[in-house]
Amino acid sequence: MMSDEFEVSRETGRPIDALDQCFAAFGWQVQRQGDDEIIASVQGSWTNYEMRAVCRDDDRALQFLCFPDIRINSDQYPVVHETISLVNEQLWVGHFELWHATGLIVYRHALILEPAEEMGMSIEQAETVIETALEECERFYPVFQFVLWGGKTPQEAIAASMIETAGEA
Repeated sequence: MMSDEFEVSRETGRPIDALDQCFAAFGWQVQRQGDDEIIASVQGSWTNYEMRAVCRDDDRALQFLCFPDIRINSDQYPVVHETISLVNEQLWVGHFELWHATGLIVYRHALILEPAEEMGMSIEQAETVIETALEECERFYPVFQFVLWGGKTPQEAIAASMIETAGEA
C-alpha cells in the first residue's frame, strides 16, 4: 500500500497511534493494550501473522514484532537456530529469533524514537515498519517450512526459497 492511499495527517505523532491508523487503513483486526501497545492480526500469503508493537517511553524505543504461525518443538531448536542464522544474514533491517519459552519464531525490529520529548513517528515510518516486517516474514516463511516439514537442510532451504521466478505461469 502506498502512503498516498492514507487519508490521515502526515504529521509525526505517537507511534502506537500511527501504527493504529496504518492497521486500520489496511483493514486489519486491531486490539489496543493501553497507550503503549497494539496488536494486529494479518492474513499473509502463506499464513496468519500477529503483529505487535510496544512503545517504551523510558527507552525512547518502539519494539515491533511479527509472529508467523509457526511453532517449533524443542528437538527442532538446533536446526532452527542454524536456519535463523542463515536467514538473518540476508536481512538489512530487523532479525528473526526463536523464543525458547514458547517455541515461537518471531521477526523483531526496534526503532529509537526522536526527539525524546515527543516520541514521534510519521505515518510513512509506521507504514514502512509494517510492510518491512510482513515482506520479510513472507519471504522467509518457506525457508522454515522447507526445514521443518520438507526435510531440507537450512542451506538447501535458503537456496530453494531465494530463487527468483521470471514472468507468470
